[in-house]
Amino acid sequence: MEKIQHSHVQVQGLKLHVAQIGTGPKVVLFLHGFPEIWYSWRHQMIAVADAGFRAVAFDCRGYGLSDHPPEPEKANFNDLANEVVALLDSLAIDKAFLVGKDFGAMPAFMVAVTHPERVLGVITLGIPFLIPGPLGIQLDLLPKGFYVIRWAEPGRAEADFGRFDVKTVVRNIYILFCRSELQVAGDNEEIMDLVDPSTPLPPWFTEEDLDVYATSYQNSGFRTALQVPYRCMLLDCGITNPKVIAPSLLIMGEKDYVMKFPGMEDYMRKGIVKQFMPNLDITFMREGNHFVQEQLPEQVNELILTFLNKNSSTL
Repeated sequence: MEKIQHSHVQVQGLKLHVAQIGTGPKVVLFLHGFPEIWYSWRHQMIAVADAGFRAVAFDCRGYGLSDHPPEPEKANFNDLANEVVALLDSLAIDKAFLVGKDFGAMPAFMVAVTHPERVLGVITLGIPFLIPGPLGIQLDLLPKGFYVIRWAEPGRAEADFGRFDVKTVVRNIYILFCRSELQVAGDNEEIMDLVDPSTPLPPWFTEEDLDVYATSYQNSGFRTALQVPYRCMLLDCGITNPKVIAPSLLIMGEKDYVMKFPGMEDYMRKGIVKQFMPNLDITFMREGNHFVQEQLPEQVNELILTFLNKNSSTL
């Protein structure tokens, strides 16, 4: 971990916190989800660097140690996709493998569709091909107390989270999101109420790990983090007839709650997703949950490295 180098890089008028390890022309750019930061990829960054790749991870705008955009309530996924391309430009990286988890998969898909010349391959964890817009996640088919619907409501999550310190909020979300069932609150409760305070952290997530996240979110708060993804995911991103041609890999934990989204399992298992990603391989991990890269890092690292080595042999 101490070998990972940190800097702030000017990208589209914002200073983004960037973590890097490894050198050379073969680059892997990691995109985190919620409630995550660059640190979510700590195990993978070291593994790919040890295998001869340059690993880059950053805190998305408004997350961790990166600047907030001037108007966080107007931030959207197009901003993130543009940010990925601009960061590659700022770091003088011509092409890269994109690895996205949770909502970080969406800008990876968007860049692969709109800038295919910049993308060597795409790996996503926990999310099959989806892009923002009304045809993405079918929220109308989910219970009204589902966390995504609750947090999309301006002010609701802020009031819910505001009852606790930041460390407790992150702790609760990690405990909730590593379960296999959907997180649905009743009419008279909020999402944070779904966690019993005595519930321990999962064994693969230490108090020291929690401290890293808590410190970062104490710096950033949740203002931009609630806007992107929750309050802009239905906003049309302007992409029509999307198709990712780059070689791709989806790593999906079978105990990931996303598997319970309406139609999601058929979308993956019946190969419907390959209409949008014809060069996609899918690996299901029997014990994997939504944080599979932190839960089972050695297995995930092996899958990622096999894909990277297979698709970088001509570089």
